Amino acid sequence: MEHASAVAIVDAQGIVTGWSEGARQLTGHPAEEVVGHPVRELLAEEPPSEAVAALHGTAALRHRDGSTVTLRLRACALQGPGGEPAGYTVTVEPPQDHASLLAGQAFQQASMSMSVFDTRQRYLRLNDVACRVMGVPEEALLGRHFPDSVEDAEYNRGFLANLRQVAETGLSVRYESFAGAPSLNREHAWSIEMWPLKDAATGETTAVALAAFDSTEQYWARRRLALLNEAAASIGTSLDVVRTAEELVELLAPGYADFASVDLLDWVLGADERPALPGADITLRRVAHGSGTEGTPEAAVRVGETDVYPAFTPPAKALRTGRAVLSQAGEPDFVRWVAERNARAPEGRRHRTGAHSVLAVPLRARGTTLGVMVCVRIGNPDDYGTDDAVLGEELASRAAVCIDNARRFARERTTALALQHSLLPRGLPGQAAVEVAHRYLPSGSLAGIGGDWFDVIPLSGSRVALVVGDVVGHGIPSSATMGRLCTAVRTLADVDLPPDELLTHLDDLVTHLASDDADEVAELGATCLYAVYDPVSSRLTMAAAGHPPPALLLPDGTASLVPMTAGPPLGVGGLPFEATELELPEGAVVALYTDGLIEDRDRDVDHATDELCRALTAPADTLDTLCDTVLKAVLPEEPSDDVALLLARTRALGADQVATWDITPDPERVAAARQAATEQLTAWGLDEAAFVTELVVSELVTNAIRYGAPPVQLRLIRDRTLICEVSDGSSTSPHLRRAHAFDEGGRGLLLVAQLTQRWGSRQTGSGKTIWAEQPLPPG
Repeated sequence: MEHASAVAIVDAQGIVTGWSEGARQLTGHPAEEVVGHPVRELLAEEPPSEAVAALHGTAALRHRDGSTVTLRLRACALQGPGGEPAGYTVTVEPPQDHASLLAGQAFQQASMSMSVFDTRQRYLRLNDVACRVMGVPEEALLGRHFPDSVEDAEYNRGFLANLRQVAETGLSVRYESFAGAPSLNREHAWSIEMWPLKDAATGETTAVALAAFDSTEQYWARRRLALLNEAAASIGTSLDVVRTAEELVELLAPGYADFASVDLLDWVLGADERPALPGADITLRRVAHGSGTEGTPEAAVRVGETDVYPAFTPPAKALRTGRAVLSQAGEPDFVRWVAERNARAPEGRRHRTGAHSVLAVPLRARGTTLGVMVCVRIGNPDDYGTDDAVLGEELASRAAVCIDNARRFARERTTALALQHSLLPRGLPGQAAVEVAHRYLPSGSLAGIGGDWFDVIPLSGSRVALVVGDVVGHGIPSSATMGRLCTAVRTLADVDLPPDELLTHLDDLVTHLASDDADEVAELGATCLYAVYDPVSSRLTMAAAGHPPPALLLPDGTASLVPMTAGPPLGVGGLPFEATELELPEGAVVALYTDGLIEDRDRDVDHATDELCRALTAPADTLDTLCDTVLKAVLPEEPSDDVALLLARTRALGADQVATWDITPDPERVAAARQAATEQLTAWGLDEAAFVTELVVSELVTNAIRYGAPPVQLRLIRDRTLICEVSDGSSTSPHLRRAHAFDEGGRGLLLVAQLTQRWGSRQTGSGKTIWAEQPLPPG
């Protein structure tokens, strides 16, 4: 209603005789309260005399609620029948200049909602957009208190508080709000600015104006962007397929969806590669779901179970097309899907009614379809649209890459672990030198399986080699390199090289492997500790290549690290390795381990080795129990590297198990050597082995006297096998050859090889030793 329609008629005595509806809207006074009363009762203050004389000017009127309404008025004199003054017609003076007219039009026709309230939060003016938002014409709101026009109490409180703040402080307010409106069927986002309207003369706030911009599209665009940013930070925090799916569901529900689920093809959760394209009906396994309702009543399939999706269902369509599929309540396929699922579902697990919109998005990464993400809206009144589908595809794409990364990591980890386990000793060979126990713990870190390894290798003369090593790096390349080193160490150990010489040859091998590809030099680096224990002499000889020293537990209960000089890691080359030798009492425990046991980012190595020595002294019934005690005491809760631990308790062969004779280098002494060996076998109760042993002793002693150098020594060892050893001062090693028909010699070693279980030779500090083993007679 225009201000010009506000009219009052005053007679010559100053009594109000007429009062229009517009005047009531401006002042709040109805006609029955004004007509018949002096006009001065409406004035808040006396008008300026010049305004009274000119019959136009600004006047301050008293509103019905006690506030002051300042208006620009114009009076027109009324004449009686005789021309005498009969009264005045008073109207609100409309703006006369063009600028004011344009300002009024701009307010009324603005594309945003604009309103004006008095200082007591009553409507004074609304433009066309504000009326459409409120759903009523301007006349229905003018003069009403704002809270009476809005039903949303939460929105009411916030909006009203800001109106009062502007009226009381005279300062502008700008804020954002998300609320509905009487004429809108959904909530909208609003960018609202309120500012005071002040009297030009006094500077006092007389009204509050506001403009509200509908920023719903911008709001949802920001929400989508924020969701994508949150997805980048919250999805894929671990290389675990199921956990990654759970993180996706936690992101989707209950904000983006009232219910969300992630179903994967079975092969994704296994170590096998993807099979051929499934048939018309697709079977998927539920790995995660969630909703805004406690207990997830919307789920018709439990986590871990499989469900069959017919070809017409949104998940099956999404998997086949590779694009997001929208489905709304009332569509035939949607109704059919819910009906068939309810028919198959057990009682109490039927699909909850009320779902009106479904979005199914395939999880695809690197050209491979892994599964499907399903979002359902129940309480949210808005159906999924094109923008939601685009957002869903982006979220699914990011999640699928994380799921595929986790799948690939799990597959590589499984492969590396299987490879490593196949290379590590499964059942340690039986021998009399040491009692052993071992533990191998693969790392759970994201770096993957490392190259830690250990081995126990039986040597000639009842000796045993104890080996532990660590290859730099993780994953399948590290495990493959570890396998090469394992094989190389066993081969070099079979040659019976001393520890320092064996590490020198192993170092040359690693350098050679690294030279094949310069980019892999660092990854082919490794450390190794090689030790040989002789139960006859009770001596332990060892050498290390960049590896931590072993710990030694003596029978008296004291434990300490073995002092030794560790050479450089394998692959560095150019530097020698130094052997350390010590004599051990029977029952001593040697602990060999990899650096994962004592080294970590947040640990002090010296403190960890002290803990290792203390743990070794703990009472334990068996070596297996001691292994567990050491790991529990020394390892952190989450080791960052693989750990290999090998414990060996020494044994000693008594004098009743070893017989030694010094042989004079004279061919006539061969018969005496045979006789001495036969008598010793009789003393041991091994008469059945006497025939073969006589032949072996005769051949080996004869060769030592004929081709070797003094001193010559014969030794018999009764262990798990019967061992015959002949040592001499020559370093020339014998070898088998096939003798021709008329050759006088060359058949002795061939005969030894055929009669015994195995034979060989090894270099010693003073020459060589030729040995042969034969099984003990039954019983």
